[in-house]
Amino acid sequence: MNRSELVTPQHLIRKAVIYIRQSHPNSAISHQESLRLQYALKQRAINLGWSEEGIQIIDSDLGLTATSAQHREGFKELVSQVTARQVGIILSYDVTRLSRNCSDWYPLLDLCGYTNCLIADHDSIYDPSSPNGRLLLGLKGQLSELELHTIRAGMTAGLINKAQRGELALNLPVGLIRDETDKVKKDPNLEIQERIKLIFTQFQKLMSASKVLRFLNQNELHIPRHDRFGDVVWKKPTVAAIISILKNPAYAGAFVYGRTATIRQPNGKVTQKRLDLDQWKIMVKDKYPAYINWETFEQIQAQLADNYAAYDRNQSRGIPRRGEALLHGMVYCGECGHKMLVQYKKSPRYICNSLRQQYGVPVCQFIPAQAVDAQVVAAFFEVLSPVELDAYQRAMAAQKENLGLIDTALEHQLQRLRYEAQLAERQFRRVDPDNRLVAAELERRWEEALRALKQAEETILKHQQRIEKPMELSAELKAAFSAIGEHLPQLWEQFSRKHQKALLRCLIDKVVVHRCKRDTLQLRIVWRGGDTTSQKIPIPVNSFAELSGSKEMERIILDQSQKGKSDEDIAVHLTALGHRSPQSLKVLLHAGENF
Repeated sequence: MNRSELVTPQHLIRKAVIYIRQSHPNSAISHQESLRLQYALKQRAINLGWSEEGIQIIDSDLGLTATSAQHREGFKELVSQVTARQVGIILSYDVTRLSRNCSDWYPLLDLCGYTNCLIADHDSIYDPSSPNGRLLLGLKGQLSELELHTIRAGMTAGLINKAQRGELALNLPVGLIRDETDKVKKDPNLEIQERIKLIFTQFQKLMSASKVLRFLNQNELHIPRHDRFGDVVWKKPTVAAIISILKNPAYAGAFVYGRTATIRQPNGKVTQKRLDLDQWKIMVKDKYPAYINWETFEQIQAQLADNYAAYDRNQSRGIPRRGEALLHGMVYCGECGHKMLVQYKKSPRYICNSLRQQYGVPVCQFIPAQAVDAQVVAAFFEVLSPVELDAYQRAMAAQKENLGLIDTALEHQLQRLRYEAQLAERQFRRVDPDNRLVAAELERRWEEALRALKQAEETILKHQQRIEKPMELSAELKAAFSAIGEHLPQLWEQFSRKHQKALLRCLIDKVVVHRCKRDTLQLRIVWRGGDTTSQKIPIPVNSFAELSGSKEMERIILDQSQKGKSDEDIAVHLTALGHRSPQSLKVLLHAGENF
């Protein structure tokens, strides 16, 4: 028996706990010798004076890293027993088995020192309550943490160096594969290629991932995805799957490393934060075969960010919606510069409450939406009126292209399902009929493949029935389509609110409004390309006193009345001078007519 002078009878009446841990699940298989050395500590505990009944082995943390104690139930059990004064000594082959984080290591030392619990490794026995013991254990804990940092830094440096050359073998999205020479190529499956191209093409037309989803569902088209084993499977599309394809830079031919950042919470929880494009650590363009060019990819990312509906926080416009206010997501406050929100009460209005939300100060300004919308729409018509558009030919060409893409996608889908049905039939016919367990399963798979094939054939038939022959237009109608910019004001009210907003966004980037006077609004329209249009417009107010020319109007009314003028003549005279009533653009005899 090899006793130590630090081990006293007070320690021996408590249990000896052997803590065993491996950092990785594979370590328990590939590092068997290290595991044997840790379990051999039981004999050392016996040599120190503990009986076999007084020895407990905690090995529930095998395969877990010691960088944190949050996820290690074995370590938590050890701490609870030390707190209850049930442990006389903790044995571990190395202190790195217990912790590689000083924030977990030093509290354990304090606890062991307070409860008079010893700590032993393969070198010696330490008493955490003594200055020398705490000094040595503290140094070992710090060296353990530094060693982990050094190992990680060395591995990360090699990884970063390889990533900077674009040679790091990251997981590839569906549609890209590595061949035998480790060169990245497009998947040879033409259906996969066409379906990915279709998603990008439709997003550029429809400008919304949800609309792309609706398009795919209407035509009963599935999209390729990877399962947990890395195999390609065809699934019903979802918005999340479509956005993940649209946001992946590999489809633009770029190798990217560091698109996310690891955020460690105070409670030990680790989360991943997706970084903006300009914050990516490493990007090597033209490394992969591209489905789209980089400029198109950047435009798609900008559109996705702009579609995000929380435009009061992230300065995006959001997608066009059905609300009555035509300029939602495009109106900025001319006083503080923040984006204004839409508030629907009796009538819609634009309100700037950003500073009120942050600091509790009064609202900057609120503007009646109808007056602003009407003026912006009028300016939009004025800009568009001289433009000649070959709308019919463009619409027919777009429809023809769209139908061609759908035909190709449906035909490829039908070919795949026909092959899968034939493969299932061959597998079923090869099986021994007496092996009913296998034959029944293969028969079920064959029936499922036949049902999917029949559904695809019905989908193609319905698609062909929906296709209409384009209507031939007369010369008069073709001329009307060419001058659609002039006729747009007459057609405007026939459009839905979403379509009206989408049309305005084609030319207008943003609208800045400032209530320079109570009844006057300074309006600045920023067009696509950077040109601006500035003008002052009257807006309705609640009372006669809020009109900027109320005193002047009062003087004229008294003067004209003394001259014997009638109310009608006075109203016409005031309107000619540029005055108006609170709720109208002209001077009224009685209240009631609005803007």
